[in-house]
Amino acid sequence: MKFFEKYLTAWVLLCIAAGILVGKLLGPAVSVLESSKLYTINIPVAVLVWMMIYPMMVQIDFSSITNVSKNWKGLAITVTVNWLIKPFTMALFGWIFFKNLYAAWISPQDAEQYLAGAILLGAAPCTAMVFVWSYLVKGDANYTLVQVSVNDLILLVAFVPIVKWLLGVTNIQIPYEVLISSVVVFVVIPLSTGYITNRILIKSKGQEWFQQKFLPTLRPVSILALLTTLILLFAFQGEQIINHPYSIFLIALPLTIQTYVIFFITWLGGKLLRLSHPVCAPAAMIGASNFFELAVAVAISLFGLNSGASLATVVGVLIEVPVMLSLVALANRWRY
Repeated sequence: MKFFEKYLTAWVLLCIAAGILVGKLLGPAVSVLESSKLYTINIPVAVLVWMMIYPMMVQIDFSSITNVSKNWKGLAITVTVNWLIKPFTMALFGWIFFKNLYAAWISPQDAEQYLAGAILLGAAPCTAMVFVWSYLVKGDANYTLVQVSVNDLILLVAFVPIVKWLLGVTNIQIPYEVLISSVVVFVVIPLSTGYITNRILIKSKGQEWFQQKFLPTLRPVSILALLTTLILLFAFQGEQIINHPYSIFLIALPLTIQTYVIFFITWLGGKLLRLSHPVCAPAAMIGASNFFELAVAVAISLFGLNSGASLATVVGVLIEVPVMLSLVALANRWRY
């Protein structure tokens, strides 16, 4: 794991402090960035999110899907957990904590916002950092590539209706076209440009140059864009965090529980299906982790930079690395 990825939680904490400081120093002037929109998309955030996602998308080779038959059981459990279980357990935990257990500490409006952010996280399975988690648990690299490719394709058609339905169930009505435009901008465009870049560069420069030269130059761009986005988010969230610092803990608790529950469900399912460890481990990792870049982007598009939903998705980023590293340790300890 690279230096920045390994200490991502530390950088996130620094960005929280930096964002709050920027919001305090610049005050109302920062809000100009929030009004810079094209249709429903915030332009500065869109550029930053593209910079986050593109380095990951450019690594995807959808031709690997032709190898799906070799690990169809692993792929089946990945698809089942990511799309038939995870979004709904996240909504359930969110409802239990935000709407009920926390009723005495947070307002109904905040509860709805936090629940919406949790739903966005639960409906977006990881497509980037899972390559790191798979490497750390000595997972099958080809299988990991296949599961990420298939999840990306499903994401294009399933994310919008699942989020729309779950948000509707929680009485949060969202225009369908807003969700569609967010998926197009933050998934379809970077995915398409990444795939085209992948094909062109490998054909012209070769696989070795692509892996050894091109990809390493992109990795710092993705992390830098993520950290810059977090600074921008917390510049708007500063007052809310200062006034309600306990909100971070309240949001983190159900998100953390959800992560462990999904990991154990996938792990036990893989053992029952007699999957090999190099297939079972990355399947459990992709189920547990989230495509937080997309969740943050959609939360900003739907609810705004200074919303509780955006804060909830950012807390998802905050806990992602330490929680996933603990699951990596478990997977390695339980190697079979």
